[in-house]
Amino acid sequence: MPGHRASLDHPVDPARIISAAAARGWRIATAESLTGGAVVARLVDVPGASAVVAGGAACYSHEAKSRVLGVDAGMLARTGAVTGEVAVAMAQGALRLYDADLVVSTTGVAGPGADERGVAEGTVHLSLAQRGAEAESRELRLSGGRARIRALTVEAALAMLDEALAD
Repeated sequence: MPGHRASLDHPVDPARIISAAAARGWRIATAESLTGGAVVARLVDVPGASAVVAGGAACYSHEAKSRVLGVDAGMLARTGAVTGEVAVAMAQGALRLYDADLVVSTTGVAGPGADERGVAEGTVHLSLAQRGAEAESRELRLSGGRARIRALTVEAALAMLDEALAD
């Protein structure tokens, strides 16, 4: 990732994200599976976050992704949830759901082990959707066990928001 590289040793400062979004007058949101709401939790830890954080959808099941975020149920049945296409659909769904300007989404396999489709532990897909722009997705290959994979995913998601707001 250009700019700030997320890591557990050098975490992204969520206050910088909140400040940058406020300066632009933007509303931000999250659509989270793998991270279960941990990204939005980091954002709302910042005083004043209520001025810019519209919300966060923790949609762990396929049914929740479909009902809440509008992810196509047929696509989920065909591909499973751990794809770039699903990450994009989640982000776009949250953009509509929250009428936000910027959304990050997370989906992946934290482990232990592969998922029911054989997708390897540590496979993560993130997406960033911005009002009026084409959504982007990124694939990560992480290691170190469930807690570390989830923590690194949170940092990577925050870094995507940080980068988008720095542009």
